[in-house]
Amino acid sequence: MRALGVDPGSLVTGYGVVETDGSRLILVAQGRVILKRNDPFSARLKKIYDEICMVISRYQPQEVAVEALFFAKNVDSALKLGQARGAAILSAANAGLEVYEYAAREVKKNVCGYGGADKEQVQHMVRNLLNHSGSLEANVSDALAIAICHLTISQSPLCVRSRSF
Repeated sequence: MRALGVDPGSLVTGYGVVETDGSRLILVAQGRVILKRNDPFSARLKKIYDEICMVISRYQPQEVAVEALFFAKNVDSALKLGQARGAAILSAANAGLEVYEYAAREVKKNVCGYGGADKEQVQHMVRNLLNHSGSLEANVSDALAIAICHLTISQSPLCVRSRSF
């Protein structure tokens, strides 16, 4: 199975495509959609949508996983994050793909064994799990962690998956 993980953001959206080959995880693609702060917000959402559509078209994932919304103190930031998530989710939905969401703590627990893991721990474990020696930007490692979490949960015979959308 091949999954696209998306870590949406209003300035940087990370993505990662991971595939399973038996019990092995394979890094297929990774990258970031970098947005300009001075661009109108609608233009930023369109860029997220367009670039995630291109990633889906190029790498043909079977499912998409995104980070679930969390409660933030800054309402404006939370709304923008929700809209960025919406653009990514719409890209997947328009491609006919199932979309799943995972809370940050669930992703960290799945990838690191501890739901309170910090960014550096997540980056380290993602590099180890994917046998990747290079550096990874935080948004990219988070997106890859979301894809890894989805793949490990979806491959487990003990887990029942619930679709969020």
